[in-house]
Amino acid sequence: MQLWVGLGNPGAQYAGHRHNIGFMALDRIAADHGFAPWRARFQGLTADGTLGGARVLLLKPQTYMNLSGQSVRAAADFLKVAPDAITVWHDELDLAPGKLRLKSGGGHAGHNGLRSIHAHLGEAYARVRLGIGHPGHKDAVSGYVLHDFAKADQDWLEDLLRALSDGAPALAAGDGARFLNAVALRTAPPRSGTGAGTAEGTTPRTRAPRPASGPDQPASAGLSPPVSPGASVAPQSAPAAAPRTTGPAIADKPDAATPDPRSALRRLADRFR
Repeated sequence: MQLWVGLGNPGAQYAGHRHNIGFMALDRIAADHGFAPWRARFQGLTADGTLGGARVLLLKPQTYMNLSGQSVRAAADFLKVAPDAITVWHDELDLAPGKLRLKSGGGHAGHNGLRSIHAHLGEAYARVRLGIGHPGHKDAVSGYVLHDFAKADQDWLEDLLRALSDGAPALAAGDGARFLNAVALRTAPPRSGTGAGTAEGTTPRTRAPRPASGPDQPASAGLSPPVSPGASVAPQSAPAAAPRTTGPAIADKPDAATPDPRSALRRLADRFR
């Protein structure tokens, strides 16, 4: 026989509180695995069932959180269950929302429900610590845990509760690793892809190599043609000077503006030779 205890506060006004996530976990397990209807026993509500081949009694103390140990002790004494056969499911401020840890023994870290159980049974029981996150300041803790989960929390909360139910048979069978794996598959399923760093179904894009910049290769776009990889780059020469407007344009043609030194009579005589 195993005794699984979910911590919370009784009453409809507390049902959606963060502090009641232990109740929520046991409610989901009972519903999904065909446990007997809840009934009043041991200053709490109990439901009997079988998980992973083991008989399990679920207990939700109705003594309010600060006196949870009274109910747990009453059930443990009647059923003759040792502390190492007891697992307590509770909210954990020091874990991010949706995260969980398994723990056996240790301190209560200021949790009032655990503090009460410590006082009645000692610390040698197991815990399933269910992360709800921290409000950021210790003065805000009371109002935070005694408040409903926000609408933004509903998706991860539903995934977590379903995951806890999926893994419950493994935990009852004593296989904590398989329990944690079942939770991880539901809350953080593995992602497939075509390669490291790429999204599924996409092809990594390649970037064309840029010409190296330097004294012989201007870095500004449009100043020089692209250079093929591996090709050498010849130094750029200075631009060719513009043609001069003075001097002969063609070397073998005299300049029309040069005066003829011959006299008019000599020019006339030269024409009739």
